[in-house]
Amino acid sequence: MHTRYLKQLLTDWGTAVHNTRHLQPPTYTGPDVQLTHLTEKTSEIKPGAGFVARVRTGSDGHPYIGKAIELGASLILAQRSPAELGLTIPDGVVYLQVADTAESLAWLAAAWEGFPSRDLVVIGITGTDGKSSTANILYEILRTAGLKVGLLSTIKAVIGGEAEPLALHVTTPEAPVVQHYLRRMVNAGMTHVILETTSHALAQYRVTAVHFDIAAITNITHEHLDYHGSWEAYFAAKASLFEKLTMDDLRYTTNNKSKRHTTKTAVLNLDDSSYDRLQNIPAPRQITYAIHQPADFTASSIIYAADQTRFELNITYKSVLWDDPINLSFIRPLRPPSLIESSHYHVSVSSSLVGEFNIYNMLAAAAMASLVGATPDAIKQGLEAVAAIDGRMQRIHRGQPFPVIVDFAHTPNALAKALAAARTMLNQQSTANSQHSTKNQLTNQQPATNNQQPKLITAFGSAGKRDVEKRRLMAEIAARDADLVILTAEDPRTESLDDILAMMADGCRSQGGVEGETFWRIPDRGKAIYFALTLARPQDLVLICGKGHEQSMCFGTIEYPWDDREATRAALDAFLQGQPMPNLGLPTFDMT
Repeated sequence: MHTRYLKQLLTDWGTAVHNTRHLQPPTYTGPDVQLTHLTEKTSEIKPGAGFVARVRTGSDGHPYIGKAIELGASLILAQRSPAELGLTIPDGVVYLQVADTAESLAWLAAAWEGFPSRDLVVIGITGTDGKSSTANILYEILRTAGLKVGLLSTIKAVIGGEAEPLALHVTTPEAPVVQHYLRRMVNAGMTHVILETTSHALAQYRVTAVHFDIAAITNITHEHLDYHGSWEAYFAAKASLFEKLTMDDLRYTTNNKSKRHTTKTAVLNLDDSSYDRLQNIPAPRQITYAIHQPADFTASSIIYAADQTRFELNITYKSVLWDDPINLSFIRPLRPPSLIESSHYHVSVSSSLVGEFNIYNMLAAAAMASLVGATPDAIKQGLEAVAAIDGRMQRIHRGQPFPVIVDFAHTPNALAKALAAARTMLNQQSTANSQHSTKNQLTNQQPATNNQQPKLITAFGSAGKRDVEKRRLMAEIAARDADLVILTAEDPRTESLDDILAMMADGCRSQGGVEGETFWRIPDRGKAIYFALTLARPQDLVLICGKGHEQSMCFGTIEYPWDDREATRAALDAFLQGQPMPNLGLPTFDMT
């Protein structure tokens, strides 16, 4: 275990932010202490630990300071004074009072790891929906282009090509974990990192001491208002990623030649409502992507097939000029550098990813890739190399006569996009079947006898202890855009599942839904998936939304093992064998 001395941490922090607008370290002139690690959990305290009294929505670490001292903490980082808390601090324990423990923790964690982001080109991706998909697409492009790139997303961390799953229900990890991953990436020889950056991470200072070079937005829609309190606060959290591009550089040198040659750039979605406000943040450089209006990166001639998407990727090198092109083998400018500013390029892309939302994700990834030297050919190869992304419009096939898809869509916007993509796939399938039927008739073969319109069937839920308003919104969207809807559990936590489902049922009814005919409430998620399968005919499509890649579901305060993909496979196997749905271990299984 690596230990650090407090005074050296504060000195390194102070050196990095000297004469900048970044947070300055607290003044400390007392005796030095040797620290073993930093933590906000008393369960992780051992002698020599630094205990951070975090203040969160609904929790406060200050009442646990006394216990932390008893367990051997050498440092207390707090927002309130010992006198205010009625504490006597013993000799040998340092008590640092700061304005915000989360923000100070971020800087201490960065100092602890030696400010690893100074030696990485850091690409941050934020937005309501599509962050993980865009991050994974970008990773594939940069890997194809020959870059040594790491990835830290809500799905996994990838270092040196080796993937590591993250903890349950993780968004962006806490600052010490982020900084430790970045350090590991530097030590493994990575030169670039893609960092999925959530609104919680930005608001809670988890990425405060990360030196970002490129910031990109997917979209901003209704989500997390339970935490942020208002749309304005939610938007402000997202916007803060782009404001980081305008902050003073940290006072250090870098050994990464690519970082020295990367201009800080904002990558914005011109089709999204966020553009009007984000464009006013004065980043050193800004590039755009869009489908429905002119931008630096656009898609045209789009063909949505049932199992792939084809389009023309149009690149305008208006803003993608490498200021001082670096001599790396994968950079092959299509024009001499002096002419790149006005260059245009077009490549045809055939991707296994489906839906318009995935075109936006691919455009964003292409724009970011170009900023670090990936050529149009490398971008094309990378886009076409992307296979299905875990839990994102992922097909599950066990021999059933209709398509079944699992998707992570858990916001109103994401659900609408997933349903739209599924509807397109259904229509494409229907057209193909119709053409096949016509051909059979022309060749005197037996025509199809079932002329019923294909149906889109979806099952999903809405989480407890989260944004309440979106429950009704998602139900309204499903009732409007799907044909048959099954409402079920999705991490109810300590809320009443019946109350959540009742609110969603009201949303379905508001759009003309009739319970028992067009929508159903089935508390157990496994049984809900199975029931969706029983409603499907060969020409229909079943879409399971909300959990995607996640590995657990929370009831009360207990995390039960759960994987929508495995549950769907189990449901399909039972359905095809004429067996009832097996008990997958959720507490709702015996509920009627």
